[in-house]
Amino acid sequence: MNPASVPAEPILVVLKQFAESFDSQFSKFLETVKDVPESLAEAVRYSALAPGKRLRPFLVFECCCVVGGTDAAALSAAAAIECVHAFSLIHDDLPAMDDASLRRSRPTCHVKFGEGMAVLAGDALLALAFELLSGGSAECGPQDPDAADRTVRLVHELAVATGSRGMVGGQVLDLEGEHQPAELTRVQTIHRLKTGRLLRSACRMGAVSGGGDPVQVESLDRYGLHFGNGFQIADDLLDVVAESGRTGKDTGVDERAGKQTYPACVGLEASRQAARRCVDKAVAELAMFGGEARRLRDLAAFVVERACC
Repeated sequence: MNPASVPAEPILVVLKQFAESFDSQFSKFLETVKDVPESLAEAVRYSALAPGKRLRPFLVFECCCVVGGTDAAALSAAAAIECVHAFSLIHDDLPAMDDASLRRSRPTCHVKFGEGMAVLAGDALLALAFELLSGGSAECGPQDPDAADRTVRLVHELAVATGSRGMVGGQVLDLEGEHQPAELTRVQTIHRLKTGRLLRSACRMGAVSGGGDPVQVESLDRYGLHFGNGFQIADDLLDVVAESGRTGKDTGVDERAGKQTYPACVGLEASRQAARRCVDKAVAELAMFGGEARRLRDLAAFVVERACC
């Protein structure tokens, strides 16, 4: 459905409806994984289907939509990026990383299933992401002459966003920065790689899935860059000011672990101002899409204001 053709809804309502719809399809993807140990399948489903807003799949779908693509064209990329996100949360929560006990309002994977099974569940989700992505979407069969090229672009995009030049590299810098003097340049690099790169990739993958032209892809790429930066600044703020019941995960973790964060560098108010500047930059990149990008604008404002109000 063209988002510009329907009345505006609060973004939280939109996200809730999207998450319910996406989860029903995502669950079917997970059910297609056959002939695996039941204990592994249980840990994978527990983590991948844990309640959440599904921001990354939402970005894939919306960015696909604004360049003229369909939901069917976005589905495999959205499922793949959610698998990668779930993998990252499992590993990020491990005792060797952040040693978190609560994620999405319930025990983390290693608390529920043990550390060894959590590592393997994360590994399985990462592999599944590329299995789903390389299988293509329902719309991109052999009759589509661009299908193979599009799949290669999507696989490359997700691999770079996930690996040493993206999320994994950011996690390394995050670990190495623990209990070091807070430094803004280091914080910005960690944010850009560890969290921002996958959000940015969701936007690019949506635009590519929808057949966006190079100008559209790059505009949504820049939106994702600024969105990701604002998102992580807001996350840093929530770790300081919010209670775990509100965020669905342990709070105060960053300070206890001596993490590199925006508030540690510049304080709360300057962090709020920086987050809002990121929203302004993100929204500016959507000008070419007009009313079609309304939900992307609303989302950028929402993820920041939740920590700045």
